[in-house]
Amino acid sequence: RSCSFTGFSTVQSRKLAKSLSRSSVRSRMSLKSPKAYNSLQKAAVVWDPKPLQVKKIFEALKKGLNEYLEAHQAELDYLSGRHKDTKRNSRLAFYYDLDKQIRTVERYIRKLEFHISKVEELYEAYTIQCRLRDGAANMKHAFSLSPSTKASRESLVELYKNFQECTEDMCFIEGALEVHLGEFHLKMKGLVGFARLCPGDQYEVFVRLGRQKWRLKGKIETDDSQTWDEEEKIFIPNLHEKFEIKVTELRGLATILVGVVTCDSINFFTTKPQAIIVDITELGTIKLQLEVLW
Repeated sequence: RSCSFTGFSTVQSRKLAKSLSRSSVRSRMSLKSPKAYNSLQKAAVVWDPKPLQVKKIFEALKKGLNEYLEAHQAELDYLSGRHKDTKRNSRLAFYYDLDKQIRTVERYIRKLEFHISKVEELYEAYTIQCRLRDGAANMKHAFSLSPSTKASRESLVELYKNFQECTEDMCFIEGALEVHLGEFHLKMKGLVGFARLCPGDQYEVFVRLGRQKWRLKGKIETDDSQTWDEEEKIFIPNLHEKFEIKVTELRGLATILVGVVTCDSINFFTTKPQAIIVDITELGTIKLQLEVLW
């Protein structure tokens, strides 16, 4: 249904448009990124927020952090039980060693709890800006359907400004949230190809995540084992990008493309190492096996 605002006075129109105005979230939140991530953040500025993707990453991240918290809480409970038994048995050296371990785990748990609270705070601020942005967009549409008046034009200008501010704030929060995503440690486990892999064959694997790249070369040995010039790489998770994996076969000076695949990282936010096997060819005759530890 189209909405008409012709019955509004000039003052009412301005009040309606300005109902979304608020101080920028950047002026109210301290969200400085560590220096180690500065180059990535500057390169990854995308003025196109993706709320659905951010929601999926947030839920996966929170689930993974809670898994770590539960695991360390179980470890703390176990150590505390042994601590009490040791105290009764008066084994002082072992008792003090346990006491040190307990304090270490307790500090780590407090860090995890703070990490979770920070992620929740960022996502709450993000959802608020998202709702404000949607409201501004809906009001812009409604005003555009009404007869043009001085008041409606002024309101549209104000709404456009609010929409832009919300967009900038959402992108800013996305960048701040990325800093809290941790690291992915990728390990090369090799190619699986059955009859497609022959001794002497050489392959190049290229893994990309946004601006982060990993290029490694491998060879199939006579005993069917594989040797790779690099076996492990650390990637910083990205809200907007997926892993892109390209495999090429090296034949002298020529290269033959085996296949290119993309892989989402949402399932990697977990305490246990994930064995990832992706089909490089359409028929799955050659697969790439990686291990991801978050």
